[in-house]
Amino acid sequence: MGQWHKTGCVLCAQNCGLEIEVENNRIVKVRGDKTNVKSEGYVCRKGMNIAYHQHNADRLKYPLKKVGNKFERISWGQAIDEIAAKLKNILDQYGPRSFAYMGGGGQGCHFEAAFGVRLMRLLGSQYQYSALAQEFAGAFWVCGRTYGKQYLHDQPDIDHTDLLLVLGWNGMQSHQIPQAPRQLLRLSKDKNKVLIVVDPRLSETAKLADIHLPIRPGTDALLLKSMISILLKEGWENKEYLANRTSGFDQVRSYFEHFDARSAIQTCGLDFDQVREVTRLYATRKSSLRYDLGIFMGRHSGLNSYLIVLLQSICGRLCVPGGNIIPGHMMPIGSHTDERDPKVWRTVATHSFPVCGVFPPNVMPEEILSDHPERLRAVLVSGSNPLRSYADTTAYEKAFQRLDLLVTAEIAMTETAALSHYVLPSRTGYESWDGTFFPLTYPGIFFQMRRPILDPEGEPLELGEIHLRIADQLGLIPPIPETLYEAAFADRATFGKALIEYAVTEPKALKAMPFVLGKTLGKALGSVHLAALWGMLQVAPKSFYKSAIRAGFHPGPTLGEDLFQAILDHPEGIWVGKVDPEDYFAEIKTADGRINLHIPELLDELEGIEAQREEAALILPPEFPLILMAGRHISTNANTNMRDPAWNKGKRACTLAMHPEDAAALNLQDGQQVKVTTEAGSEEVELEIAGTAHKGHVVLPHGFGLVYNGVKYGANVNRLTKNTHRDQFGTPMHRFVPCRVEAK
Repeated sequence: MGQWHKTGCVLCAQNCGLEIEVENNRIVKVRGDKTNVKSEGYVCRKGMNIAYHQHNADRLKYPLKKVGNKFERISWGQAIDEIAAKLKNILDQYGPRSFAYMGGGGQGCHFEAAFGVRLMRLLGSQYQYSALAQEFAGAFWVCGRTYGKQYLHDQPDIDHTDLLLVLGWNGMQSHQIPQAPRQLLRLSKDKNKVLIVVDPRLSETAKLADIHLPIRPGTDALLLKSMISILLKEGWENKEYLANRTSGFDQVRSYFEHFDARSAIQTCGLDFDQVREVTRLYATRKSSLRYDLGIFMGRHSGLNSYLIVLLQSICGRLCVPGGNIIPGHMMPIGSHTDERDPKVWRTVATHSFPVCGVFPPNVMPEEILSDHPERLRAVLVSGSNPLRSYADTTAYEKAFQRLDLLVTAEIAMTETAALSHYVLPSRTGYESWDGTFFPLTYPGIFFQMRRPILDPEGEPLELGEIHLRIADQLGLIPPIPETLYEAAFADRATFGKALIEYAVTEPKALKAMPFVLGKTLGKALGSVHLAALWGMLQVAPKSFYKSAIRAGFHPGPTLGEDLFQAILDHPEGIWVGKVDPEDYFAEIKTADGRINLHIPELLDELEGIEAQREEAALILPPEFPLILMAGRHISTNANTNMRDPAWNKGKRACTLAMHPEDAAALNLQDGQQVKVTTEAGSEEVELEIAGTAHKGHVVLPHGFGLVYNGVKYGANVNRLTKNTHRDQFGTPMHRFVPCRVEAK
């Protein structure tokens, strides 16, 4: 018999609670943790197979250096010395814009970002790239304009809603809210509630719906504009809410008042009367809304997010019970970076700007391949695999080969690591202290700090420790007196007083604080990540402290320490805060405290959304007569976190889904190998003929094409996508990729 440990899943943003049995330093059994107050025992098959993430043949154990075409094992000292020396030489010669950090966007381990971002800032750079800007840039930019901060994201009050309108989200497979399948099944079985799904496919979620609108791919903006037009024509808008809770709607109303909704809905391939009924239900019920990658990564992505905020506001469904609410947070996901601020960088080749502090990965190849004197020359990849996660694998391969320095810190020999000059082994989420800050619960604020339940094999380090060692070698950490080290090993109260005294006398201490904490308290606690958590709780904003007090913590000077100890005492996770249930608008941060509905930058695009123009824009080139949905959330993929294909043994894990009529027209059979070709390239994959598919629309999941133990399995969908096929925010249009399919 082994020993059972409480922990959490690291394979998606839900981080469901797990209980894991460990025997001989290996995961042998997994079950859902019923004591986890967020997931309440729920876990999907991905979490149940977490052992395949932890134990795999590609695990990294020692630092590696590429010599010729092969890697050689080196010591940590040599690795850090050489990386720091090369990085310093590049920065001295070409300036801080030559360096980028790609990290901080993982599914289960966020604490490395405190160190990675700080390293980047101390080097003078602003270039952080992560998956946040691969998927959500347009949506989060709209949040910044309408709610006042880019890190304020609404989500449905699923427990209290009477109607859930779903656009481009397949929650039965992709989750994205706590216990999504449970919640969707509950809604579908309740005769007093309504579930409406807008999706080209008859997805697993659409099968549960009371109403399914099988929209034509790429026409979401037309549908949303039509719904708003219908609302205003019928007089279903919430006039009191618009007057008291919003501003700027009078400046955009005219864009909808004379809109030809009937023609637009016809272009969408939908029935006008059914869309009108859906609009009426949403406007008159206690309704909420959820949208996902089908909108985020489709045509008019940013505009769609804007139209959704308008729809919600016109109906009075934002920041109200049963509608869409803005959760509280222990730590925001990203910072607010308004591109209108001259202090915010733009990239030198593509003039791209960050959203929530991060730049879009799709522009990185151009920033490396540019001839600009300040082009990217050094990239530190941390817990990320851009060669399988981001658009245009071919462009990334070409770009990374031009870098003067590519360093990858990772748990396994990924495709990106294989191209790197140095590969640094990191500990997994089950060998280190770590957690996430996804703001997914309401009204409570949940947090779980996972602790090590397995001993690392070899010499891997916490990712934050790797960044710390590089910073230290570069001389970025100010001198630390011996008294501070001694205080760290005394007790935390003594350390806190000594730290304040040190920060007062050392002007560089605050900017380097994560590293200072890591070197001192981190040694005493055995984890730089745990030290960062302690420091974060000591200087949390007053708004979070108020939330903590509402959750039952006592006010006073020891509140930060009390929170830290409570988190340590509850490995299953704990409610660390509670937002004010009487003030749903408390999180709105606009100057006037209202939802701002006038976004001038999007009005030209909004005006151009009408049936005739969109019909012309939707015409596909003859060489690419089908639309590829490049990426699909299914139970057999876990991004690139599961490298060993054995977890899907016996399943059709990676197939191209096609409508029967399209297959018949091409004389293709279920199960045969086909070649999918786009502007970017070709991939071979097994064909799956599916009646749930939309005619003219084929679907390929992401997270495959991994090279495990020297063998590639599945198709790499990002080989089929162009990094230049993106919107003004850098978001790739993965849900609308022209392609052709033919027999192999």
